[in-house]
Amino acid sequence: MYLKSLDLKNKIALVTGAGKGIGRASAIALAEAGANLIILSRTESDLVKVEKDIIKLKRKCKYFVCDILNNNQVIDIFSKIKKLDILVNNAGTNIPSHFTKIKKKDMDYMVDLNIKSAFHIAQLASNKMLQSKNRKSIGGSIINMSSQLGKVGAPNRSTYNMTKFGIEGLTKGMSIDLASNNIRVNSICPTFIETPMVKKFFLDKSFKKKTLNNIPLGRFATESDIATAVVYLASHASSMMTGSSLVIDGGWTAK
Repeated sequence: MYLKSLDLKNKIALVTGAGKGIGRASAIALAEAGANLIILSRTESDLVKVEKDIIKLKRKCKYFVCDILNNNQVIDIFSKIKKLDILVNNAGTNIPSHFTKIKKKDMDYMVDLNIKSAFHIAQLASNKMLQSKNRKSIGGSIINMSSQLGKVGAPNRSTYNMTKFGIEGLTKGMSIDLASNNIRVNSICPTFIETPMVKKFFLDKSFKKKTLNNIPLGRFATESDIATAVVYLASHASSMMTGSSLVIDGGWTAK
């Protein structure tokens, strides 16, 4: 038999930014593949809805209302987690602006959220995974949510570019340090998806049209496209992948 399994039964996965968009879709897809979930977000009402969807799938789900910029709060949450096999390091944001007009407070916020908090969460998750004595045999998977803009530049996205290129570097560095423990680290680089965050940008019809014209396949990605890739990277099916990125961009970066 050559087809490796996507089954995540008995695995425990943690997803940040799980209340909406890619995070929500990833959490539900992981549950569909058999995993039990720990989900984090700042908005409890969103988490409650996701929890209900996961319980309908007959999977366990525990949620924590959390601002991942609050290190003490995050450390406290990880102290309550007994075991962890999968991390989807998804929380992040974008505040578009021309390079010459970027405000320091916006740049600092994006670096703190997109890079520093991602680093901190990944470090805590790695150490939690390493507490399992059989980690080398069962493996672990960390999936950092990056972007096609972690590969190429774009107008009015200098800070976002900086943070996502940083995530790509972090992914490669982590993968080397954790490989001996069979903890794999990869990133996903999506193109534009009509998530709640991106829909705000698409209110500008000209921007939406121009963006679509940059995608050779002629369509935006879906949350399902990304969530399916998350399950692949979380599972034994990708057991020989680490330090890599899955670019799901409809051909954007091929040009």
